[in-house]
Amino acid sequence: MRRVRTLGRTAVTTAVALGVCLSAAPAQAQRHTERPPAPGIENCTATACHFDLPPGTYDVRVVLGGDRASSTALDGETRRALLPETAAPAGKHVVRSFTVNVRTPEGEPLGAEGTPGLDLTVGGTAPALAGIRVTPARHARQILLVGDSTVCDQPGDPYAGWGQRLPRYLREGLSVANYADSGESTVSYLGNPLLWDTVRPLIRRGDLVLIQLAHNDKTTDGATYRAGLEALVAGVRERGGEPVLVTPIVRRWFNADGTLDNDTALLVNGLGVDHPAVIRSVAADRGVPLIDLTARTRERVESLGVEGSKALYLTDEKRDNTHTSVHGATVYADLVRQELLNLRLVPRSKVRTG
Repeated sequence: MRRVRTLGRTAVTTAVALGVCLSAAPAQAQRHTERPPAPGIENCTATACHFDLPPGTYDVRVVLGGDRASSTALDGETRRALLPETAAPAGKHVVRSFTVNVRTPEGEPLGAEGTPGLDLTVGGTAPALAGIRVTPARHARQILLVGDSTVCDQPGDPYAGWGQRLPRYLREGLSVANYADSGESTVSYLGNPLLWDTVRPLIRRGDLVLIQLAHNDKTTDGATYRAGLEALVAGVRERGGEPVLVTPIVRRWFNADGTLDNDTALLVNGLGVDHPAVIRSVAADRGVPLIDLTARTRERVESLGVEGSKALYLTDEKRDNTHTSVHGATVYADLVRQELLNLRLVPRSKVRTG
């Protein structure tokens, strides 16, 4: 596994002063703790960090800033947004923390395995990473995602799923384990042993499991679709987790009057199955929290109009009015954040506003 150069003397000195663990910790301190120091800044260049770590959940504490005014953002693994752009005044440092899920495959469950360990990308308009510490998360709560291509960790630009952007809104103690996979329906997700049979054993007591499957249930009849949702809900509860049903994001498919009240936009399939309506019904009947993302995204798209809403999707880039851009996925992840708070599913202390 590769090794990378350290940052400058000033950054390392500052990191030590702020209590960030580095590999050059005194031998006496190492003997006192009788354990190796947490991976730190020696694993970073100015633009990236790599940590040789096994799959698991990790807390990451970063120190941002330097001699000049800076603005730094952090992404990781398969293009996940982990920390929004954060400003630090000249000569000042800002400390931020988040929790990250490291797994194989690191993106979509049926996708490429990715790079072993934890990889972070240092970005922003004026990035300055002064220190970093990575430690195993002891008490993190998981938010597992079950979904399709509008949710998943998309491997390449210009595509992005809202689940890929959700971590940027969460603080240390909440991790996102995104097991959404492109092309999946309720039938295929339940039927593939690499999907539901793999995810279900990972659910721990108290974990949230957000379920958004509809876009690919184009030939699923109503009874089968409902039964699939109920099976997912029951499976989560049997493991002690808390299921949350999520209606699908709308397709950007306008009527002549500028509304989105047609079947294509609102996910009514060729058999006449109104997917959002079935999800709402299952949520009500089974006492499951509901995030009505269909209603929230419809409101947002209609308010922006035919032209303004193009930026949310890949209309111009790919003539695609189903899949979201990075901007659109970020906007929709923020809607999910708001609903998690509104439903009191996560504490406000664990959620960022931007």
